[in-house]
Amino acid sequence: MKTRLTKAVFPVAGMGSRFLPATKASPKEMMPIVDKPLIQYAVEEAVEAGITDMIFITGRNKRAIEDHFDKAYEVESELAARGKTELLELVRSIIPRGINCIYIRQAEALGLGHAVLCARPVVNDESFAVILADDLIDGKPPVIRQMTDMFDRHGCSVLGVEEIPRERTRQYGIVSFESAGAGVERITAIVEKPEPAAAPSNLAVVGRYVLTARIFHHLERVTPGTGGEIQLTDAIATLLAEEQVLACRFKGTRYDCGSKLGYLQAMVAFGRKHPEVGASFEAYLREFCAVTWR
Repeated sequence: MKTRLTKAVFPVAGMGSRFLPATKASPKEMMPIVDKPLIQYAVEEAVEAGITDMIFITGRNKRAIEDHFDKAYEVESELAARGKTELLELVRSIIPRGINCIYIRQAEALGLGHAVLCARPVVNDESFAVILADDLIDGKPPVIRQMTDMFDRHGCSVLGVEEIPRERTRQYGIVSFESAGAGVERITAIVEKPEPAAAPSNLAVVGRYVLTARIFHHLERVTPGTGGEIQLTDAIATLLAEEQVLACRFKGTRYDCGSKLGYLQAMVAFGRKHPEVGASFEAYLREFCAVTWR
């Protein structure tokens, strides 16, 4: 019998070296897009998909993530005393009622596959989602909801994918696929960061996964690669030999917030539609562009 997917894993132990010195003492996942940190957007996406257990795989200097999702008694008391009810409700709503936050320490950053494997004691034998906060995806419905709906229909692992320029294949896991009928695409192979000439397609796996618990069996047996890292892509490649894995060409716009350019693009896109400052920001951008490029 199929069960509802209730767990999501957030690998947040990475250093964030591309954003130094900003990430020297603060997690990259806490970098804000307008007025919310990246990790909050990721958690909200999971909540909208009906997920209730948020499993954070943390590392050194990540305490700010735990604090962000914890109750802030001093802040709430100060806001209440000042009569700032709207801000008080905003702070209290960061984590809705019924949502559980679970933190697991990854002692060494040994790759995405190792981070996912760290979640096994909590996930147990259930299927689960993996969400990378670096990939901020603006989708309606949220991308993980699109993928869990596909999981509910087919009962197998689902990878979020999108087409990329072929010259960028060395930055992603790249899949080959075949039609499974009714608009469904079955993944037949996956290769980690191939050279453009050797890539089986230009369809890249991005930071959204729905995986069956069988992935843990394969993660335990994957041979570590460069730097001793355990690659999730390698485990998925061996999972394909025994289970169906589907591709989800999600509806939405992805911003690679692990890069400076992607982060700036996300700031502009989300700033333009922000309910408080969106209209003023849009007017500023128009004026700025008119003056700068006239």
